[in-house]
Amino acid sequence: MFSKSLRKTVTGAALGAAVLLPMTQASAAEYQIDTEGQHAFIQFKISHLGYSYVLGTFDEFSGTFSYDPDAPDASSANVEIDVTSLDSNHAERDKHILSDDFLNASEYPTATFESTGFESTGEGEGELSGNLTLHGETQPITIDVDHIGGGDDPWGEYRNGFEGETTLTLSDFGIDTSKLGPTASTVDMYLVVEGIRQ
Repeated sequence: MFSKSLRKTVTGAALGAAVLLPMTQASAAEYQIDTEGQHAFIQFKISHLGYSYVLGTFDEFSGTFSYDPDAPDASSANVEIDVTSLDSNHAERDKHILSDDFLNASEYPTATFESTGFESTGEGEGELSGNLTLHGETQPITIDVDHIGGGDDPWGEYRNGFEGETTLTLSDFGIDTSKLGPTASTVDMYLVVEGIRQ
């Protein structure tokens, strides 16, 4: 499920996030991320003691992106994530992750990503840079982005979809994972966003 680009550790998402904006705003198409149809998701993967992994999702998020296939190098995205919607398929573990031991979701219930730039690295591929705010800390991150595809849907709308991957160093956001061992110091994020053109 997670490709080789997850091995690239950056200095700060899911969470999360998101996608692209053209050099000329006038020709950019604006897209609303389709979360209602479950055509977008944010997943995470973190080591469990170095012996296995914990996989989970953030079920509630929203956002927009701007994209023009003829001018992707200034693409943009904005995503807001409900941290309290974390689900690792284990209620007690979720409660602990959301506690002030880790994410402190009662004080920091929202994470945000705001893009600052995009650099093409190949056909339909690139690196989306931006600022991720998580646990009350804002850090720059880079997301490896691939264009999945775009076109008309059966309901008269036009869609574009992307997938992205990044690795976050949790201490950059003031999250202490020392009790979990050194293998839990980073978390791999995988996201898919399918947007409806507005």
